[in-house]
Amino acid sequence: MSHHIIDIVGLTYVYPDGTAALQDISFRVAHGESVAIVGANGAGKSTLLLHLNGCLKPSGGTIRIGDLVVTRTTLPAVRQTVGMVFQDPNDQLFMPTVYDDVAFGPLNMGLGPEEVDVLVEKALCTVGARHLKNRPPYKLSGGEKRSVAIATVLSMSPAILVMDEPTSNLDPKARHQLIDLLKSFDHTKIIATHDLDMVLDLCERTIVIHDGRITADGATADVFHDDGLLAGSHLEKPLRMQGCPVCTPR
Repeated sequence: MSHHIIDIVGLTYVYPDGTAALQDISFRVAHGESVAIVGANGAGKSTLLLHLNGCLKPSGGTIRIGDLVVTRTTLPAVRQTVGMVFQDPNDQLFMPTVYDDVAFGPLNMGLGPEEVDVLVEKALCTVGARHLKNRPPYKLSGGEKRSVAIATVLSMSPAILVMDEPTSNLDPKARHQLIDLLKSFDHTKIIATHDLDMVLDLCERTIVIHDGRITADGATADVFHDDGLLAGSHLEKPLRMQGCPVCTPR
């Protein structure tokens, strides 16, 4: 199962204006792990994720997906292994119908129509969106768009799911449905998020990034109980760890 493994060593990224977004990032994610990437706005979370399937090229260091170092020549294979769900579903949905969007990836992999149809049906059923397949994406709700965006990734049968703020702009019901869906996946998962309560539900391991550097990497419960670490990284404990502000004496 080596294709499920992510190994990052010394990753550095500097924007064209000279801003250092990532500095000497190193970590390894094993098969089947669910890992949260947390940090304040501008910490470097999204920039990090965009390196995992080659959307950004590192200024230094290496990224290995299974046996492949991420380079221009390995990108096709890497992108079949790493499925990226962007923060805004509108960045991922651009075809006339939901079916067309979910079929886009498999068709571009060179698969035949019958095989593509099977993959699309399976992906849409997995996210509970089969009834949407003939709808135009722009007419969907936020939760529906999020589900379809995930289906566009699942249709390519990735080994690794990478998600950027998957619960952003979802109402409570859609958020719970998404969390339940992600719990059912056996994929290796890396999730960048501000939703620390979701992290408690999904991720046994949490990596904290602050100013482009890793400041903590450990068991989620241990990270979230470290008040000094959270304060120094401009984070607060998940709501359900904070206690009732009325009942808890100060």
